[in-house]
Amino acid sequence: MTKSPREIIDSSRKIGRRGLLLGGIQLGVITTLALKLRSMQVEHAEEFRTLADGNSIKVRLLPPARGLILDRNGFQIAGNEQNYRVTLTREDAGGDVKPVLQRLSKLIPISEVRMAELMEEFSKRSAVTPIILADRLSWEQFSAIAVNAPSLAGVTPESGLSRFYPRAGDLAHVVGYVGPVSDYDLSKIEEPDPVLKLPEFQLGKVGFEARMEDALRGTAGSRRVEVNSAGREMRELSRQEGEQGATVQMTLDARLQNYAAQRMGEESAAAVVIDVQTGDIVAISSSPSFDPNKFVRGISSTDYRELMDHDHRPLADKTVQGVYPPGSTFKMITLLAGLEAGVINAGSRFYCPGYTEVGGRRFHCWSRGGHGSVDAINSLSHSCDVYYYELAQKVGIDRIAAMARKLGVGVRHDLPMSAVAEGIAPDRAWKQARYGQNWQVGDSLNASIGQGYVLASPLQLAVMTARVATGKEVKPRLIRAIDGVPQPVPEFADLGLNPLHLRTARQGMDAVMNASTGTARRMRIIREDWRMAGKTGTSQVRNITAAERARGVVSNEQLPWNRRDHALFVCYAPYEMPRYAVSVVVEHGGGGGAIAAPVARDIMLFALAGGLPPLDAVPDEQRAAMEERHNAMHLLAPEAPRLTRA
Repeated sequence: MTKSPREIIDSSRKIGRRGLLLGGIQLGVITTLALKLRSMQVEHAEEFRTLADGNSIKVRLLPPARGLILDRNGFQIAGNEQNYRVTLTREDAGGDVKPVLQRLSKLIPISEVRMAELMEEFSKRSAVTPIILADRLSWEQFSAIAVNAPSLAGVTPESGLSRFYPRAGDLAHVVGYVGPVSDYDLSKIEEPDPVLKLPEFQLGKVGFEARMEDALRGTAGSRRVEVNSAGREMRELSRQEGEQGATVQMTLDARLQNYAAQRMGEESAAAVVIDVQTGDIVAISSSPSFDPNKFVRGISSTDYRELMDHDHRPLADKTVQGVYPPGSTFKMITLLAGLEAGVINAGSRFYCPGYTEVGGRRFHCWSRGGHGSVDAINSLSHSCDVYYYELAQKVGIDRIAAMARKLGVGVRHDLPMSAVAEGIAPDRAWKQARYGQNWQVGDSLNASIGQGYVLASPLQLAVMTARVATGKEVKPRLIRAIDGVPQPVPEFADLGLNPLHLRTARQGMDAVMNASTGTARRMRIIREDWRMAGKTGTSQVRNITAAERARGVVSNEQLPWNRRDHALFVCYAPYEMPRYAVSVVVEHGGGGGAIAAPVARDIMLFALAGGLPPLDAVPDEQRAAMEERHNAMHLLAPEAPRLTRA
């Protein structure tokens, strides 16, 4: 059928409109695609590049080298040693780690027990968390794994650093040790550093290592590695090293610490040495000690049980955690409380018949026959208990307690160490709050000679002695410098005590050592420029009944070790220009003058001499024994290796 011209024109118009509509739609689609491509290639390029890289590039954290710990002279106390190990990441192994472990066991020994432990560890950890399979590998083992790494999916041989304590037990209690981060450690941190989740990453567990963790840890680095579809590392693309932790220099003298530890020997004991001018703790030793390296590497159950079962408690830091009745070393506090209160003066006398009777009860002096008429200075040199029984009734416990706290007893000193004890300087309010009981006169008499409720740590006794020696509020410190920047030495405030009263206490301490009847005269220093003042102490750990006194008190030597008296001694030197204060406590050692004083005297001499005590500083009859002791020691040499960086 032939179309008319009009129909042809109408049809052409319809086709034109449809073509324009279709062309517009096509143009819109093309424009939209072009805009989308532009958006993907330009505006969101970085986002998609990151997604693409995520399929082939992994970012691994690099643990930082832990900061070094040095003594005051630059001797290394805690450092880092090379450690070869191998890790496995479950995600990179394709999810099934057992075949990989079986192949790896052909290169290094993996027992069935260890295999079971690893499988349990993988089940508990995230698939992206690397797990250490073996640690402290030999170079041959490490090399064999590195060569075969392409066939061991997810396995990574690593060369890192592990903590090492070259002085072993000398400084174990004060420095502490590091160990692997546990779930418990992480639970105590609100926002844990991601580096803490690295396999077997070590952080401070106790002591200085724990308290200075933030400074010593450092900052993690990172490396970007290319992996194939099987999760095997193909190449390292980039690396940014971490920042090593701070190098911290302690106030301790490693050589003096080494000598103090050996001088105490196998005794259950503690010794503290403080520079009275700066507050620097130059030695703080607890005996017996332990090897902290065993904890870093994972101590065996046998070794740990041996430490726990030892009756001398080698894991306890007796210098700051141990608190003891201070015995007669507390008498300077009672004396100064009485002098400052004005109830006595240096010439005031009390008569000692060997006991004081209060409320029908006898309080005995250590000398059964008594000391007769005693003044303030002789009360210390003879260590007369009755003098202090009488004084306590006049001055009162509240003044004695206040003086104790002024001199550093019953106060927790702020040091970067674990579990620093506060001790007890009891008063009326303390007993009421603790026991709901009123204070009794007998309590005051016991407290006046450092017995009863009074408890002090060896650190507190050293601080007390330093404050008596200087009249200043000496505060102990352990940090000398951080990254080479010296820490400021504080200006100690004056205690506000009458200089004449302090001189009386010092004269009494001088008489203890140097008077003909002093309780520690045998342990004096005979060099006049190093003249030493001190005070003996013996504290009871059991009650002596009236019946036992009547038939004769059983001597310490006849008692089981754990029922014997503690031996204590405090001292400072030189007498006129004090430099060091020393305290020594020997648990269940017996008499302070016979047991603790010789140890403290020798430690003081080493500090003053800067090395082995010269024989001419002690009485003639003691020189042969001292020389024999020194010949048997294995002392840290002055030229011992120093280290400043890992």
